[in-house]
Amino acid sequence: QVQVVESGGGSVQAGGSLRLACVVSGYTSSRMCMGWFRQAPGKEREGVAILYTYTNITLWANSVKGRFTVSQDNAKNTIYLQMHSLETEDTAMYYCAAAESRRSGTCLNWDRNHYAAWGQGTQVTVSS
Repeated sequence: QVQVVESGGGSVQAGGSLRLACVVSGYTSSRMCMGWFRQAPGKEREGVAILYTYTNITLWANSVKGRFTVSQDNAKNTIYLQMHSLETEDTAMYYCAAAESRRSGTCLNWDRNHYAAWGQGTQVTVSS
């Protein structure tokens, strides 16, 4: 059973940086679909970045493209979301999600329904 645990959230001033980590366990496939999502108070959960680990291709939300990066450390079973030039609009609870995926086409989209596991979330607060 796939499980994920996020960490790394915190409070930062606008323009600052944070790195979130997502530790994944309970899987055997090298073809994982790893999603970063966020939800601000009163808003729907939205996708931030989707990584297909087999090809290392990432789908980005326009709002974070060029400011955030995703990387994977296979030895640590960890996916990182590096966030730079943070804006107050980035304030939200950030969630990591995981699913095994045989094809990139079924992974690299914003559909949240195919994820087998979600983390508990980690709060990011950006102040002006």
